[in-house]
Amino acid sequence: MAKSEYIDNLQAVIGKMHGCGSKHVESVPVHEVFQGQTVWKGVIEVFDLVGHPKAKRGYAWAYKDGNETRYIAVLDFRPSIPR
Repeated sequence: MAKSEYIDNLQAVIGKMHGCGSKHVESVPVHEVFQGQTVWKGVIEVFDLVGHPKAKRGYAWAYKDGNETRYIAVLDFRPSIPR
């Protein structure tokens, strides 16, 4: 799958799951290690969200589960600090 098609698919998932638009910002490589062992290594796509009432940023990625591709999209909710 071409990179642009991959980003388009992730944007569609963000729209379907969270009801907002998105603009791709960057790709961030992530290497998660626990007790010296790699538990996950991949690339997370970062998006600015358009039209979401609370979140301004989201993160999405896909992974293979057997023959199926699974998509994950999460929103970045920053806690509000009382003044």
